[in-house]
Amino acid sequence: MTSDPTFEFTAPPPLSLYIHLPWCVRKCPYCDFNSHALRGELPEQAYLDALLRDLAAEAERAGNRPVRTVFIGGGTPSLFSAEAIADLLEAVRHSLNLAADAEITLEANPGTVEQERFRGFRATGVNRLSIGIQSFDDAKLRRLGRIHGSAEALRAVEAARAAGFDNFNLDLMYGLPDQDLAGALADLEQAIALAPAHISHYQLTLEPNTLFHARPPALPDDDLIFEMQVACQARLADAGYRHYEISAYARPGREARHNINYWTFGDYLALGAGAHGKLTDAAAGTIRRYAKHRHPRDYQKLAGSPAAIQDDRLLSRDDVTLEFMMNALRLRAGFGIDTWEAHTGLAWSQVRPLIGQAEAQGWLRVDDRQVRPTPDGQRYLNELLQIFVPDPA
Repeated sequence: MTSDPTFEFTAPPPLSLYIHLPWCVRKCPYCDFNSHALRGELPEQAYLDALLRDLAAEAERAGNRPVRTVFIGGGTPSLFSAEAIADLLEAVRHSLNLAADAEITLEANPGTVEQERFRGFRATGVNRLSIGIQSFDDAKLRRLGRIHGSAEALRAVEAARAAGFDNFNLDLMYGLPDQDLAGALADLEQAIALAPAHISHYQLTLEPNTLFHARPPALPDDDLIFEMQVACQARLADAGYRHYEISAYARPGREARHNINYWTFGDYLALGAGAHGKLTDAAAGTIRRYAKHRHPRDYQKLAGSPAAIQDDRLLSRDDVTLEFMMNALRLRAGFGIDTWEAHTGLAWSQVRPLIGQAEAQGWLRVDDRQVRPTPDGQRYLNELLQIFVPDPA
C-alpha cells in the first residue's frame, strides 16, 4: 500500500517499547486481549529466545532513537521469573538506546506473585507495576473469572510496597454483573486506602469474541453505570487523584508515561506475539503500523525474520487524522496544536475545519493553541470521533 503525499517532520515523535508475554493461568470471560491460558509448563526460555531474536530486528528499525518507556504486558507477565525478565531487560539495554530515566512497567496479577518475586522484578530495573485487581469483592471476582480473591489482592499490594515499589497502578472495574452504586464505591474506597500512585478505573464492557459477549451477564443499566462513574470520579478527586484520561487517575507526577505516549500519537516498537508497533520515518515522510503474528507458536517459529510481521501498512492522511483524534481526545487536557503538527507531520490548517465542526457541537474548545474536549465531548466521545471518520470513497 502507498501513502498519501508524504508527511513533513522536523523530527520523529518520542519512542517507546511494548513487550507482550501472552500466557495467563486462565482466560477471563471478559478479556479480548491476545492472551492464552497456560496448559502445561510455561515455555519461558523458548519464548525468551524468540523475544531476543525479535529484539535484534526491532533494534534495526529503531536506529539510535532514544526509547523513553518500556511496558511489559500480557497475558500475565508476572508468570515469568525475575531471571527471565532480567535477561530480557539486559538485552533491551544492550540493543536499544534506553533512556537513563526510562519508565519500565510490568503487569502483574494477584495470585501469580509473592514478595520475593516482586523483589526480583525490582532488581531487574522494573520501576513501575500495574496490578490487575478489578474488584475487592470475592463474589464479583468469581463472576469475572479471576484466579485471586480479595485477600490475595491485598497481599499483592503489600508485597509490591515491601519490594520497594512506590510507583504502582491498580486496575479496577465498575459496572460489574449485578453491581450497585454502593458496591462500586466500596471497591474504590479499598483501592484508595491502599494509596497507589495511579488508579485505572474503567467500565466493564462486553467485547466481541469473549465468553461474556456470547453469554452476557446481567449488567447494571446505563443510568446506574453513569451514576457510578460520576460518584467515583468525585471520590477520586477528593482523594487527590487527578483525572487526566478517560479511565486514568494519578497522583501529581505519577501519570503513566508509556500510555501518554500512545495517547499523544508517539511511536512504539513491538516485541512479542501479537504486539503492535507504530514507527515514523521522518526522512521519508511516512508513518507505518505493523503487528507480529498473534499465536505464540507461530511467533516463536518466525521471530527475528521478516515473516514474523503479519500486518504491515503505511498510513494515509485520513488514517492519521482519525487515529490521532481517537487517542488524543481521550486526554482531559486534549492536545496542543504543536503536538498535532510534530507528531502527525500535517499542518494544523488541514484539520481545522473538522475541529470547527466539533466546536459547533459543543464537544471541543480551542484556546491558547490547545484543543480540549468539553465534558460532553468526553461523555459522547464516539459521536465526536465520527466527525473525523472520512467519507467513504
